[in-house]
Amino acid sequence: MKRAVTAFVCQSCGTAHARWGGRCEGCGSWNSLVEETKAAIAPKGLDPAKGGQGVVFVGLAGTSEQPARLATGIAELDRVCGGGLVGGSALLVGGDPGIGKSTLLLQACAALAGAARSIYISGEEAVDQVRLRAVRLGLAKTKVDLATATSVRDILATLDTAVPPTVVVIDSIQTMFVDTLDSAPGTVAQVRASAHELIRLAKRRGLVLFLVGHVTKEGMIAGPRVLEHMVDTVLYFEGERGHPFRILRAMKNRFGPTNEIGVFEMTGAGLTEVANPSALFLAERRGNVAGSCVFAGIEGTRPVLVEIQALVGTPGTPRRAVVGWDGNRLAMVLAVLEARCGLALGARDVYLNVAGGLRITEPAADLAVATALVSAATGMAVAADMVVFGEIGLSGEVRAVAQRDVRLKEAVKLGFVQAMIPPPHRSGGKGERGLAIREVGHVQGVVDSFRRMAGS
Repeated sequence: MKRAVTAFVCQSCGTAHARWGGRCEGCGSWNSLVEETKAAIAPKGLDPAKGGQGVVFVGLAGTSEQPARLATGIAELDRVCGGGLVGGSALLVGGDPGIGKSTLLLQACAALAGAARSIYISGEEAVDQVRLRAVRLGLAKTKVDLATATSVRDILATLDTAVPPTVVVIDSIQTMFVDTLDSAPGTVAQVRASAHELIRLAKRRGLVLFLVGHVTKEGMIAGPRVLEHMVDTVLYFEGERGHPFRILRAMKNRFGPTNEIGVFEMTGAGLTEVANPSALFLAERRGNVAGSCVFAGIEGTRPVLVEIQALVGTPGTPRRAVVGWDGNRLAMVLAVLEARCGLALGARDVYLNVAGGLRITEPAADLAVATALVSAATGMAVAADMVVFGEIGLSGEVRAVAQRDVRLKEAVKLGFVQAMIPPPHRSGGKGERGLAIREVGHVQGVVDSFRRMAGS
């Protein structure tokens, strides 16, 4: 027998509580519990002999063909998705307000208009508002079907036809609601139920479903984390408001590599692709400046060269400020330089910045950060034609990193002639022709080279 029950559900993580509290026990968020009412059925044991159907097992080896890819015509978006869109897949796109999520998806729908039927459903803006954006982007005459709706039941009835569309954009999932639930749109229950119904339709009819997701102040997609598990691909739009560059990063992808990035530039005519992000990130770099070092990194499958800038202040009350890198890892590098190399930076201000708005997460940037810090502390500039990469351990050793040859090849392509890198793995690694390589086994070697330059 059904009975109405109430629970207090956290709007950040989805944890249900029997009573209200100021702080969620699941994620620690404050004032995030909202009362929700739902129908519950008294649990009963399942009898496998009643109504159950046998599960068919197959072997790993099969003759299934690889899923066909649908190219959007936007190369950077196709790269992040693994080479194109896959029919029957669900993609979740998150990012800060105004970062360009709706602009990118509207451009993708317009680019696909000639080869496939694209539908853009907005739950936040009126039709005329979306049309104004299309006029600004020069897309007003493209064949994109546009609608404003928030009822999932109405959307399913419209899309589940004999000839379904190819691509559907839902902007955004937090505005959708299922009329069988009493909670308001945007709550954990509504987001979960709405996404479930829309994803079921996409899987059953083979259409590509884009879900736009709001983010919290911590940068996480609002709603239950189960939403990220339900979809096939999770894309995050990153970028600083003061920079025109936008990074589309694949945090999860069942049909392609994870952590792949696509680089765009926000212009008055919308988002434009950046085919060579390394050249763009280094375009405004000035040589012979102390505290500047070029790092050869890997983002997904793409090598990216970016400038790391460091500034060391005068002794006093120490302050640490980091933009584009992990503050905890900076503290570790500073501790290694002081404990293993005798470079006293603990009482001085330290500022670190990754130029261009890119956020670096791989440990291979340790050696480049240490080089920029030593350069800033000694006032001696790093050679303008040198790239640096390598991981630093707590004993000061410089460890080898993956894809060494790919990084060096990208450096040569951009005109660099020197590289300071760790020794290769036991399997070895070939050097790039035309590149003078200096292998450093301990961070002390970096400090000694700057001290020799300062003494000469």
